[in-house]
Amino acid sequence: MEGISIFALIIGAIFVNNVVLAQFLGICPFLGVSKDVKSSLGMGAAVLFVMLLATLVTYPLYYYVLVPAHLEYLQTIAYILIIAALVQMVEIILKKIAPSLYQALGVFLPLITTNCAVLGVAILVIQKNMNLLQSVVYSASIAIGFTLALVIFAGIREHLDLTGVPKGMKGVPIALVTAGILAMAFMGFNGLVPLP
Repeated sequence: MEGISIFALIIGAIFVNNVVLAQFLGICPFLGVSKDVKSSLGMGAAVLFVMLLATLVTYPLYYYVLVPAHLEYLQTIAYILIIAALVQMVEIILKKIAPSLYQALGVFLPLITTNCAVLGVAILVIQKNMNLLQSVVYSASIAIGFTLALVIFAGIREHLDLTGVPKGMKGVPIALVTAGILAMAFMGFNGLVPLP
């Protein structure tokens, strides 16, 4: 990824190639945790933290362990184990060192273990041949884009709870229609910057 600027990488990851709305990664927390804005912000912060940490650990693992040992085919399995272990480690450390932060993140940390967006980004930075700086910027931008989509979607869902949605459309149906409209709105950013 030599020819792309950091600015284009950030804008592309947040708006143009949004992890939820364009790549369809992280749909479970997108639909499940987006009932209110406060929990969406908590989930977004937890995803940002874990995604950055996972990228910082999996990138060197791939280039300094898997590639020299010719074990690139174990990438997905190794990443799943690393991400699960990282989340558990972070949970234990936060519980001991910062109980208030641990309480604030609450159930979001265990949910991230099964968030395919974290695994997807760890794999994408390798597939796109990014260097470490680009990988960190890309993963942070992807997490910000995930949070942005989650918060916007949560705000819309909170507003829909106060309006007269027809009985047959309440709950999941109106959420899916809303997610589709939100994805189409984000498609308006296509062409803004070259895709990473």
